[in-house]
Amino acid sequence: MRLADLTGPDDLGPLTDTELDALAADIRTFLVESVAKVGGHLGPNLGVVELTMALHRVFESPKDVLLFDTGHQAYVHKLLTGRMKGFATLRQAGGLSGYPDRGESEHDVIENSHASTALSYADGIAKGFALAGSAHRRVVAVVGDGSLTGGMTWEALNNIGGAPGRPVIIVLNDNGRSYAPTTGSLADHLRALREGGPGDGTPGEPANLFETLGIGYIGPVDGHDRPAVEAALREAAAAGRPVVVHCVTTKGHGYAPAAEDPHDCWHAIGTFDPATGGPTPTAGRSWTAVFGEELAEVGAARPDVVAITAAMLQPVGLEPFARRFPDRTFDVGISEQHAVVSAAGLAHTGLHPVVAVYSTFLNRAFDQVLMDVALHRLPVTFVLDRAGVTGPDGASHHGIWDASWLSLVPGLRMAAPRDAEELKSVLWEAVAHEDGPTVVRFPKAQAGAGIPALRRDAAVDVLYEAPAARVLLVPVGPVAADCLLAAEELAGLGIAATVADPRWSVPVPDGLAELAARHELVVTVEDNLAGGGLGARLTQQLAERGTATAVRSAALPTAFLPHGDRAAILRRQGIAPDALVQRITAWLRPQAATR
Repeated sequence: MRLADLTGPDDLGPLTDTELDALAADIRTFLVESVAKVGGHLGPNLGVVELTMALHRVFESPKDVLLFDTGHQAYVHKLLTGRMKGFATLRQAGGLSGYPDRGESEHDVIENSHASTALSYADGIAKGFALAGSAHRRVVAVVGDGSLTGGMTWEALNNIGGAPGRPVIIVLNDNGRSYAPTTGSLADHLRALREGGPGDGTPGEPANLFETLGIGYIGPVDGHDRPAVEAALREAAAAGRPVVVHCVTTKGHGYAPAAEDPHDCWHAIGTFDPATGGPTPTAGRSWTAVFGEELAEVGAARPDVVAITAAMLQPVGLEPFARRFPDRTFDVGISEQHAVVSAAGLAHTGLHPVVAVYSTFLNRAFDQVLMDVALHRLPVTFVLDRAGVTGPDGASHHGIWDASWLSLVPGLRMAAPRDAEELKSVLWEAVAHEDGPTVVRFPKAQAGAGIPALRRDAAVDVLYEAPAARVLLVPVGPVAADCLLAAEELAGLGIAATVADPRWSVPVPDGLAELAARHELVVTVEDNLAGGGLGARLTQQLAERGTATAVRSAALPTAFLPHGDRAAILRRQGIAPDALVQRITAWLRPQAATR
């Protein structure tokens, strides 16, 4: 059977081993050719082809529940559940999500794209099935790509192992990596298991950690040997207790450019030539690259600066720093809460930690930022990559929440640079700040052209000004370029404007309220939620001062935004030059009527 003929998982049952092997090869070819056109998580999915086929042959989805941790391993699952035709639109607006999506299929149970959560889901679903008299429905969690390093998995294992009569099947997809090779003592333990080390507690032999927790263990199993995986899964299903099935896989398996990539085995890749593996050329430097190069320069000048990543050394730009200062670089695995508190500990010793993380993942460590860093006024710098609308990775990866909740943290300062040179400047300012945490945020995009300031007014950079300006545009970050174009369009309509970059948007910078008071209308333009954004905080400050200037925000709604092109998503939310002009002229009309 060819992949194109597959209508659903039931079609797998009658196939012979030869037919199944041919189907696996067909799936790999399709994945490479499809992801080459749109980008996506190729390496992880090439590594789970046989494993996913085995899951769907042994279990009966959706009656049996299949959970993926993280969900970027679910491309093969999507193909086997009849979504091949949708792959032309993978991660595109209105198309297939890069993660499980309940709106796409009854086979997708949780839209899981933040790591280390599936075992807690599995625990709860199994409890619910038991209470409903549906204990015959089996619960299977596929945990891989380093998700086992996250603390939530161990909270869940503690509960799962403590309920021997509640069967949860944990398929450990052990490829030895998240992005980079997995680090820490857990990685050492899994390596020992792969090599036949820890066992049943024989004197002098280290114990198997899972069995010590009360969870059965089967393996290690070659995750690319489908019949062996099927046999192990059937054994686990018959055990009637929690069981780990340890499958050893290779990330990027079957496609040499991915499997042999030394960085991350093409964990997440842009578009490329499938024949050669060569990437599609892109113009300019990314924000991530600018940050990474400059942090290495900071490290050379500041021996007290150390860098921390949560299993994402290369994606967040820390590789240049790590090459030059390996002893000052710490990869803590997928454990953002630990990363933040460990940074607090480093700061207690007189060092200045820089925690580089995707914006969406820092959400997981709010309490630690608040109570372990800010409460102690510790000098920790958080660099938030993928801040704002990220584009194709969708609702779970848009970094639109950080600016709102971080603005609640006492003593915290946050910058959103407008261009590459400003990123360098605010990074140096951030690590020079010794009285509490600092944050630097930037999007997943190219850094673009430089935007020089005409002058600095107190703490605010004035980028554009016209005589007798009625409107003050206040861009937060790279949307400054849109605001400059909007100001020029407004000038053509006879509406004079000023454009001023606050540089540090938390707290409201010195001089911004005074500048606002000299205008009829202030419009903040923000690639973050309106609630808790700069516009909301400036409105409060002006009200407290008795200033009558009106404030409006062109920002994002409190909603889960879908995946798609970053620029298109921002335009739909009114953050584009022509959209800003339309909104500003509409906002000015009521004010003209009241004068």
